[in-house]
Amino acid sequence: MPDALLAIRGLSVHFKTNGGVGRAVDTVDLCIAPGETLGLVGESGCGKTVTAMAVMGLVPSPPGRVTGEAIRFNGLNLLDADSETRRRIRGRDMGMIFQEPMTALNPVLTIGRQVAEPLMVHLGLSRGDALAKAARWLDRVRIPSAKRRLAAYPHELSGGMRQRVMIAMAMICRPRLLIADEPTTALDVTTQRQILALMASLKAELNTAMLMITHDLGVVAQTAGEMAVMYAGRIVESADVASLFATPLHTYTKGLLQSMPRLGMHQERLHEIPGTVPATTESIEGCAFAGRCSSAMDRCRHAAPGLERVRPGHKVRCWQYAR
Repeated sequence: MPDALLAIRGLSVHFKTNGGVGRAVDTVDLCIAPGETLGLVGESGCGKTVTAMAVMGLVPSPPGRVTGEAIRFNGLNLLDADSETRRRIRGRDMGMIFQEPMTALNPVLTIGRQVAEPLMVHLGLSRGDALAKAARWLDRVRIPSAKRRLAAYPHELSGGMRQRVMIAMAMICRPRLLIADEPTTALDVTTQRQILALMASLKAELNTAMLMITHDLGVVAQTAGEMAVMYAGRIVESADVASLFATPLHTYTKGLLQSMPRLGMHQERLHEIPGTVPATTESIEGCAFAGRCSSAMDRCRHAAPGLERVRPGHKVRCWQYAR
């Protein structure tokens, strides 16, 4: 995609462990156009968060090692950029909402200081001006008594309010790209809907592109235009959301969709995908999903399929659709 805001090509992230080299992400390609939302879905441990951390330049080295052709953001290959350049981009042009706000927020710093910090570091605002703007943003993300909350500490806020603080911190510099890593995890259903509505409103207002990382396909259906399914560090299927929900091709994608609870399922047992995601250190000769796939052929266990384009805008990594 020549006009993509974010274009990832051949991204791999490996970690040295006592059990060997863990391949958390393996030759991943992704694109996000300006103002668009891409949903990245899959089970826990499939590499979604590590992909986001690699884009943000937050993979610790050692033990992590990030390689690939490019992570191109607004024309700049971040893999070739020095640490200072990446620091300037991170927080200013790219914002991130982390998976667990209680661990992402510093427990010994006030909310006001943490929300104001990006303004002082990236925009050069004075402490007073930054705190004033921080208060306006806390009010904007619908935190009651916003000025009073500036002096509060993270443990004094509810889970939903901490998540709203994370949104304010990520969006306060008006980034061009927002990465949201499981932004509704551990929140009740009502708060989830409020958080997603808030993010959608701010995204539309600022025309921010978004990478929405989640295991909840309902969240993807509500927020994203494009969708990529990840398994064992690789993209196994990608398409626009409507096409993928209507005609999923990969057995894993079908399993994820069948696992979604539906109205009227009072007497039905939820579908489950047998087995577990293979360990990142496990040596896999063929398709990583072959051991859990009801349609696996002998070929699947001995050779890894490529990501094939089967129809316009729809790609799948499966021997059933290989040409």
